[in-house]
Parts: sequence; structure tokens; C-alpha cells
Amino acid sequence: MASLSLRHVSKHFGALQILFDCNLEISDREFMVLVGPSGSGKTTLLRIIAGLEDLTGGELYFGDRLMNDVDVGDRDIAMVFQNYGLYPHMTVFDNMAFGLRRRKLPPQEITRRVSSAADMLNIGPYLKRKPRQLSGGQRQRVALGRAIVREPQVFLLDEPLSNLDAHLRVQMRAEILRVHRAVRATAVFVTHDQVEAMTMGDRIVVMNAGRIQQVGTPDELYDAPVNRFVASFIGTPSMGFLTGSVERADASARVVTGTARIALSPHQSDAVGARERVVVGIRPERLVIGDGGEWTVRGTATVVEMLGAEQYVHFAADGGALTARVGRDHLVRAGDEVTFAGEARHLYLFDDQTGTRLA
Repeated sequence: MASLSLRHVSKHFGALQILFDCNLEISDREFMVLVGPSGSGKTTLLRIIAGLEDLTGGELYFGDRLMNDVDVGDRDIAMVFQNYGLYPHMTVFDNMAFGLRRRKLPPQEITRRVSSAADMLNIGPYLKRKPRQLSGGQRQRVALGRAIVREPQVFLLDEPLSNLDAHLRVQMRAEILRVHRAVRATAVFVTHDQVEAMTMGDRIVVMNAGRIQQVGTPDELYDAPVNRFVASFIGTPSMGFLTGSVERADASARVVTGTARIALSPHQSDAVGARERVVVGIRPERLVIGDGGEWTVRGTATVVEMLGAEQYVHFAADGGALTARVGRDHLVRAGDEVTFAGEARHLYLFDDQTGTRLA
């Protein structure tokens, strides 16, 4: 297996720049997830690793080997695609064995590898079937098995779960992680779904507009986002934000909107500095219905999502919008006036111009 190193990687398509100075270190046998909205550059970065796109600038290493000019066929990688990419006229066995036959491996070795991968993925009984005779989840297992039998240095997975229904996605997430632990390979997984990223990645790369915003473990990204974009993108439901004016009194400060007076701790006041306006962010689970906290905010419920044991109350307030996670014992309807309370230690503060977190 191999570690990967991307150093100052950039990519242009003509006059259009897609990637900007991307630097990333992926450890041997790590499961790294690239996540971001559509157009963020994550698939382009994956295709550069695969050798399907050339770099405009920068360097790509597998271990100590510079890969910039190495052909895709010589990179010892295996890809799993969103649309499975199975040959419809071949059986499952022949689909999985196709690449091995092209490499002219002995028939006994091909059978051994295909049977081993099929057992690992629980598709052994389907080896004689054609893809049209399989469910979506079974087809994705075949595509994954075709990659596994190659025993590559690096697995690249480009949104492989996007075509599956919600139940199958959860099942296949667990399946892919189990397989990764079994084969102990380096893996790079692309998705636009931050739930997939949070539940699967050893570390996560958050991308936006062709730039790497932050790299870290799921806990690091959730608890310590470096900017407003990462804070809003990571977490379900997402963090809510209020923009307010800063009022100071002696050594303390507070953020003021039309319906909120949010007192800041001394440390937070120092972080705000001389700014006249600041963005306050708070996670849904940190808001408590009522007025029993260190500060309160009033607003109008716009949408209430019932999820069984709990409900998400989205409400508009002066300066922005917030979401609160509320138990079913509180009856809230869209249009109700609501008051929520919070504590200063749960606040995130961001520069209202750059979006950078004020730490």
C-alpha cells in the first residue's frame, strides 16, 4: 500500500481555474473522504490522483515516487464509480475477473481472488448472474469486488453510493468500511453528503470553490471549524447564524440584534477585538426552549420537522436564522413565536467579512 502526497496542486481547463494550491497528505491505509458541494473540485482532485487528469501545477507522490507523468495504467489504483460501470453481457464472475485476465494472471489465481472477494462481499451465490439480475446494492458490491481483486495500492471511490436508496446507503457505508478494514488499503472516497463523510472518514477534506478549506477528523471539523463555510457544511442540521453589532462595557462585550443580547465571555470578547459587527453561530443541540440560559433569542418558527423522538424547529430571528433540536414534549407549530436560550461557551464567533472563525 502507499501514502499519498499532493503538493501545491492546481488545475486549469483553459482559462478556467478549477483547483487552487491544494496541499494534502494521506497516510498509508487511511480512509480519507473528500466532501464538498457540487463544483467544489473534489472529483477533479480524485481524477488527478487516478491519472485521468493532468496537473497544471504542483506535484503528486505515491510514497516517494513522483507520479505527475506516470500513465494511469501504471499507477496501481482501482476505481469504483457512481454508475457501477459493469459490462451488461458478462456474468458477475467475468466482470470481476476482467481486469485480471487482461493482466494475464493464471486462471487458478483469478478464481482464488474472485472467490475471496465474493465471499467478503456476500455475493458468492450471484457469480453466474448478469448485472440486470441484481439489485442496486448487489451491483455496487460487484463494482467494489472488481476493485478489490486487483489488490491495488490505492482505492478511489467516486460517489459510489449516490444511486442507492437511503436504506441501502446506510448498509453499503458499513460494508465499505468493513471491506476497508479487511484489505487494509489506502482509500480516497468522494461524496457531497456530509453524513457519509462524518460516518466513514478517518479524516475529512472539506472543499469549496476549488480550495481545501480544512482537513481533520470528524470531531475536529464539528467542534473546531476554521471558518463559517465548514461550520455550516458539517453537521445535520447545520449550524445557524445571527449577525449583530458588538457593544462593549469595560472589559466585557455582547452581540446585539433586535431580539437578542448575547453576552460574551472575556476570552470571546478578546477574540472579537475592535470589530463593530460579528457573526454568531450555534449548533441546534445547544439551544434550549425557554429563557433559562445565559442569553435568549426570540423568533418565529418557520418550519418544524418531526423526526419521531425529536423535532427540528427552524426559526427566523433578527439578524439571521437558527435551528433548534427540541424534544416531542414541546408542541411547536410553524408561525409560533418561540424563545430559546443558550450559553456563551457554546457559541462560535466569525468575522462578518471573511467568515474566518475568531478563536
